[in-house]
Amino acid sequence: MTVKLYAALDVSLEKTAVCVMDQDGHITREFEAASCPEVLAQRLSEIAPAFERIGLEAGPMSEWLLRGLAERGMPAVLMETRQVRTALSSMRTKTDRNDARGMAHLLRMGWFRPVHVKAVDTREQRTRLTARDTLARRARDLENSIRGLLRGYGLRVPRALRGRWDAAVRQLVSGHPGLVSIFAPLLQARTALQAQLTVLDKQVRDVARTDPVCQRLMTVPGVGAIVALTSRYAVDDPTRFRSSRSVGAFFGLTPRRYQSGETDRAGATSKAGDPAGRVALFEAAHVIMTRVTRWSTLKAWAVRVAERRGAKRAKVALARKLAGVLHRMWMSQSDFRYVIQTTEA
Repeated sequence: MTVKLYAALDVSLEKTAVCVMDQDGHITREFEAASCPEVLAQRLSEIAPAFERIGLEAGPMSEWLLRGLAERGMPAVLMETRQVRTALSSMRTKTDRNDARGMAHLLRMGWFRPVHVKAVDTREQRTRLTARDTLARRARDLENSIRGLLRGYGLRVPRALRGRWDAAVRQLVSGHPGLVSIFAPLLQARTALQAQLTVLDKQVRDVARTDPVCQRLMTVPGVGAIVALTSRYAVDDPTRFRSSRSVGAFFGLTPRRYQSGETDRAGATSKAGDPAGRVALFEAAHVIMTRVTRWSTLKAWAVRVAERRGAKRAKVALARKLAGVLHRMWMSQSDFRYVIQTTEA
């Protein structure tokens, strides 16, 4: 009888704790190795020619290691982080070695949820979107810091200045010689951030213009290049969802539920899944309800919800519905229709 072996890898930046376990729960080997796919594959191949399953907890380096192991013919899978942490939370002593042991038990019993591994192109585009968002947040933080520093001198920077922001700040501090030298480096740093943000923003919009899926998604009112790209690369493969209704739950836009005995209550949104996609869909819902002037079946539905439940809940509900609409448009390869025609029998 062939013994099935399972290997669990608890990954950290420098080293990875490995636990090899058989189908009966007996530990075959434990060791630490460098967090490098070549080294890990070599050490594992010395133990056994084949494994039933090799598991890694989803994390910043896990996907890179998984690809490297898969290229070497090893059956590696990513394990859902929340589920693994919940299962291991009962351990009194938390160490990398114990974490690897616990993950090995989850692997051999099948008590884990595999994580979808996105395509290489998807990972590249997500990195571009994240880099753009990082520069945008840094530029915004710098602007807020300048506003706060000037407020201490009774100086207020007007809002909605757009391209005249630097000139407005320089004009405010022109009567204070000491402040001119203080704020000059801050304004230069903001100018540099804005210049690089423009570069990345152009790259993102160029990708959206050349991608047929994004072009189709952008026919929805309120959905621009950023929302389309974020949603498209968060989903990655639309066929992995059996129903368009389940996409909202993937983005964490469905309410939590607690049911036990006679108790059954719904809570706030779960906020599970991809946070960038959730934020993008909520922003699109906000734009549809507040800025888009042309009426559609989608906006009319959201307005009716707002009348009953309030604007904030309506925006969350619209974001959840929008996730399903975008997925259905992708699957059916059809553009957005402002009015849905119904045929009477």
